[in-house]
Amino acid sequence: MSRSNAYADVLIAGGGLNGPALALALAQAGLSVTVIDQRPAPARAETGFDGRAYALSIASRNLLSAIGIWPGLAGQAQPILKIKASDGRVGEGPAPFFLTFDSDEIEEGPMGYLLEDRYLYAAFLEAMHASPRITLLSGETVVEQHPGADGVEIGLASGARLSGRVLAGCDGRASGVAARAGIRRQGHTYGQTALVTAVHHPRHHEGVAQQFFMPGGPLAILPLAGGYHSSIVWSEEAGLAEQIQALSDADYLTALRPRFGDFLGDITLAGTRFTYPLSLSLAERFVAGRIALVGDAAHGVHPVAGQGLNLGLRDVAALAEVLVTAHRRGDDIGSLVTLEEYQVWRRFDSTLLALGMDAVTRIFSNDNPLLRLGRDLGLGLVNAVPGLRRGFIRQAAGLTGERPKLLTGRPL
Repeated sequence: MSRSNAYADVLIAGGGLNGPALALALAQAGLSVTVIDQRPAPARAETGFDGRAYALSIASRNLLSAIGIWPGLAGQAQPILKIKASDGRVGEGPAPFFLTFDSDEIEEGPMGYLLEDRYLYAAFLEAMHASPRITLLSGETVVEQHPGADGVEIGLASGARLSGRVLAGCDGRASGVAARAGIRRQGHTYGQTALVTAVHHPRHHEGVAQQFFMPGGPLAILPLAGGYHSSIVWSEEAGLAEQIQALSDADYLTALRPRFGDFLGDITLAGTRFTYPLSLSLAERFVAGRIALVGDAAHGVHPVAGQGLNLGLRDVAALAEVLVTAHRRGDDIGSLVTLEEYQVWRRFDSTLLALGMDAVTRIFSNDNPLLRLGRDLGLGLVNAVPGLRRGFIRQAAGLTGERPKLLTGRPL
């Protein structure tokens, strides 16, 4: 492979969150990286409060700490001290059987953290700019990729050409990297749309995350830093969600209030209103010659458990460890043998979790009386057995199974 074009050990298509995390992990271990991001970088980093936030597991926090950006973010993150899940109907409040997870049940501290998108992305951007091993190309798009025996060459929309050993597709569910590699996807739509915003409330949320399972889809109320704002992820049947999104702010609140309840007092809108359609999308393979898929490019899941970004960061940790280990052995980091190690590590776990969330969504997003009784009794049973609760908490926090070094807080 000629190096007449700009060269980096690893090329990353996609500069959202998984791409920068992967770039920082690899660069700190001595590899050169180029990140191609189709969006102009400063615009997103300078966004004011809009309510978009991520639920970060303990394992994800460990990764952010290992790559050096958590210390600057810790003060902006809201610890999740409790999670309450219950069945419900509009205007009726929660069912009598419910499930409560408490951070006191594990030794590692808070079960997770809520962190606004604007803070996390800005921290990634600052760290990438500060790294001499990372080149960030903003406003560029990968339109060609040509894997070969000893490397991969890509073409950008601008006409520029780059070469490297590996191309990591961190470019979302509609991954161009996956499509050009001939990797097919399986999945289905849920017929639901997520309405996302933030609300202000007069009562302190006390670090409690709420999940109400409504017939039209789950409503997540996620506590934000400061105590008096929460992020809302409200899933509804797609047609109804479209109608709600078209309402005025006042009418939007009128629709939300009977679903939200009054446990935090009267709510007011505090963030921008977003929507996105919900679907399950799984790549049939996570790797091909010189290609590895990460995050939503590999597995797009329902937000019912807030695990989307956490799954992506698990991919980041595993792929980074595989590539760095191969590099230190003197092996070809982009060989299919090397990349298969990543696929073996991640595909079963991520597929199993995605299908588990799919099952939860199907069971809870309906008003069938028999299913309703069964799921309410199930929630009550888990809530009554401390060992089951603790197991669920540790699984959601990313504290089980064979974990890559970064997810334990250790650098590569």
